[in-house]
Amino acid sequence: MKAEERWQARFRASRMTLPSWARLAPSRSIYRSNATGTWEVYAWDRASGANRQVTDRPKGTAHAAIDPTGQWIYWFADTEGDEFGLWWRQPFTGGPDEPVAHDLGPGQPGGIALSTAGVAAISLASEGSFRIHLVRPGEPSRLLYEHAEAAWVADMSLDGALIAINHAEYGDFRHPALRVVRPNGEAVAELYDGPDKGVIGLRFAPVPGDRRMLALHERRQRQEPLVWDPVTGEQREIWMKDSGELTADWYDDGRGLLITRDNRARSYLHRYDLAGGGLTLLETPHGVIDEAGPRPGGNVEYSWSSASRPPVIRSSNGQVVLNPSGPSAPPSVPVEDLDVPGPGGRIHALVSRPETGAAPYPTVFLLHGGPTMHDRDAFSPEVAAWVDAGFAVVRVNYRGSTGYGTAWRDALHSDVGHIELADVAAVREHVVERGIADPTRMLLAGTAWGGYLTLLGLGTQPELWTAGIAAVPIACHQTSYEDEAESLRAYHRALLGGSPDEQPERYAASSPITYVDRVESPVLILAGENDNRCPLRQIEKYVAKLAEHGREHEVYAYDAIRGSLVMSERIAQIALQLEFARKHVNPL
Repeated sequence: MKAEERWQARFRASRMTLPSWARLAPSRSIYRSNATGTWEVYAWDRASGANRQVTDRPKGTAHAAIDPTGQWIYWFADTEGDEFGLWWRQPFTGGPDEPVAHDLGPGQPGGIALSTAGVAAISLASEGSFRIHLVRPGEPSRLLYEHAEAAWVADMSLDGALIAINHAEYGDFRHPALRVVRPNGEAVAELYDGPDKGVIGLRFAPVPGDRRMLALHERRQRQEPLVWDPVTGEQREIWMKDSGELTADWYDDGRGLLITRDNRARSYLHRYDLAGGGLTLLETPHGVIDEAGPRPGGNVEYSWSSASRPPVIRSSNGQVVLNPSGPSAPPSVPVEDLDVPGPGGRIHALVSRPETGAAPYPTVFLLHGGPTMHDRDAFSPEVAAWVDAGFAVVRVNYRGSTGYGTAWRDALHSDVGHIELADVAAVREHVVERGIADPTRMLLAGTAWGGYLTLLGLGTQPELWTAGIAAVPIACHQTSYEDEAESLRAYHRALLGGSPDEQPERYAASSPITYVDRVESPVLILAGENDNRCPLRQIEKYVAKLAEHGREHEVYAYDAIRGSLVMSERIAQIALQLEFARKHVNPL
């Protein structure tokens, strides 16, 4: 298979998310798959083995849930992929679609929680406000919560008696508090650990009548699980001596927790026994676990991959849970770990080397989004495409990334953008000194926050980069703030210490448009016309400045924010990026 056919086959290969199931009807599951070329929702009856496609939308479907009784499948329907819309539902066995709430206007989704009583708690943000509504189909919706600062529903107890809400009423979206309320809006209790220590609600216990809430706290410089009874106030912290950040889920009987530990770009599963406090490591292959969930009976299902091996849905009993239709993706190369001294401490980076050619290689620094994400030893068709094209790929878990403790994640304070790029520059110097990367053929690229850092790097580090590719970037923080979704405005305020009116110098200092006159390298910009995360107007302002200064640039615009849900669009964009790189970086 030729290189071009191979990388495109990875994008076209059918993939699926970990099936989630109805708590009181565990044979009924839903998952999302790209089997049709677009990510859509599917229903799977484990008892009969029947699978059927539930949604069929031109730009795909990103959010879905199944109610605890297994009777209804819910999904979020936006307009042309702009992440602004309404929740709909359909019977699990099939039938007509219906809106969940006829009287609600569209908004940005902030989650949905479902109970056995047929009540849904729906989070929607619009017009400068975050609202949570209680909805029973066929009845008028009822406003449960509203605030100007960000808030979203975390979960609802099975009987619908308690609703958990994460909120940023204390002014910091990045470190929320957790409040539990009754359906009438009465507050039961709240967990707030103070500045710079968020509490994030996960799930109520999956046992009828059990009011315990599973949450994550940050009291010891990393996220760790906490079991909390909001009625009595009793708390139980789950501590592990192993390094890495933790998340958790309930076992079906409520007697144990499945803990997922993420450490240095790999994942590990543990069972924690709540009665005796025993901790057991579950055997899993070396790589990354994107999702995991305990099934009734004690087996754990999880979605696994590594950089060299494509995703598969596995069970702790050794079986493959469900195979997506069609051929699997061709494998790729493994990653190499690098630990690089940096201005803020040791930087962890991942390197993927091409199978052809000799070092030093033409190299692409592929910067992750977020910034509260991190690159891992997981299968990536995008990374594999660059490797097949003859590039080494370097991915940097710069300050601001998750996975290395809260201090590393929260290092972005006043000097946003420049902090991350200082770490990128340190890793660049390291791979050049080691003879891995050719300093004369160096490409900077990324999507969303990674696209933002690309534009900022081209303007503030022009001597380091041969060319740049920025997909759906932030080019001007102030203009982006004016046009973006409500949750992104809240994040901007938390990250930069206020609104543009309150912190104009910080917004300007961290904006690529401030340094556009210093750009020397050609740049390709990809922009979503319906994008409310990295809005089009601020990109157009940046492009106009590039043209005004006579800088070489190309622009590709497409008609949705979520082109990643449509495989043909993803392939077209990767092909465009590879061609741009060949033209300006010219790999051997």
